[in-house]
Amino acid sequence: MSYHNPVLLHESIDLLITNPSGTYVDLTFGGGGHSRAILERLSEEGRLIAFDQDADSNANLIEDPRFHFVASNFKNLTRFLQYHKAYPADGILADLGVSSHQIDTAERGFSYRQEGALDMRMNQQQELTAQEVVNHYDEAQLSKLFYTYGEMPNGRQLAQRIIRAREEHPISTTLQLVSVLEPSLPKGKSSKALSKIFQALRIEVNKEMEVLESMLTQTADALQEGGRLVVIAYHSLEDRMVKNIMRAGNLTGEVEKDFFGNPQTPFKLVTRKALQPSEDEIITNPRARSAKLRAAEKITPKSR
Repeated sequence: MSYHNPVLLHESIDLLITNPSGTYVDLTFGGGGHSRAILERLSEEGRLIAFDQDADSNANLIEDPRFHFVASNFKNLTRFLQYHKAYPADGILADLGVSSHQIDTAERGFSYRQEGALDMRMNQQQELTAQEVVNHYDEAQLSKLFYTYGEMPNGRQLAQRIIRAREEHPISTTLQLVSVLEPSLPKGKSSKALSKIFQALRIEVNKEMEVLESMLTQTADALQEGGRLVVIAYHSLEDRMVKNIMRAGNLTGEVEKDFFGNPQTPFKLVTRKALQPSEDEIITNPRARSAKLRAAEKITPKSR
């Protein structure tokens, strides 16, 4: 697909669907690749609710009476499932990260390889942009987001470079930012470093960690007993949060126990280890390289 090549498509759909007549949720519609594959597996009684906050995804909507589109951030999972009388659902799928369309559209500002405005908004109606972050955050704020969200040990040095440069003139484009940071990038590894820096800015602009936390904490209640949660993550911050929710039902990853020592987690793991794309898929779609797929099933916690 020109808009986005869905990652781990067959693996995710196989893990997700347990009842072809059930109600399923695609939290990251994008180009509609996963949604179309879900609909192919559903009976006439099945339903699919798809979320996406990016207006560009409207061009990919599916004409099918079983398909319902929600133009909203997936942090609003519970509210819209209740509105569509789809609560609780039989399965929830989330393919996190940025679509190929977003990366390849230079004016969206997601790519450090193309000249474009420092934007990075997934919802183009929101006010905060990467340009605002780069030009108005102070040194401590910039240093923290590069270190925390980009896992860059020289986050403070990067922040200082930005502040010195913007004192002379605003940094308004992607390649301007690249030129400002270039002297502080490791020799021979600048692409990897820039990828992490742009990731950090994107996470901050879209409040991705807060939104992901909100969505994940809703999933246990939003699923029927026996329903599946399937998530594809692309960096360690996302994957750690997903793993903790699936293992323990909370963000700390610590399994709570009742008075008798029975674990009180709402999920059981379907995938003991994260699934990753095959070498063939990575050759076909290099952006799938960092993907990790995890799945869990809603259960009733044991008690005596």
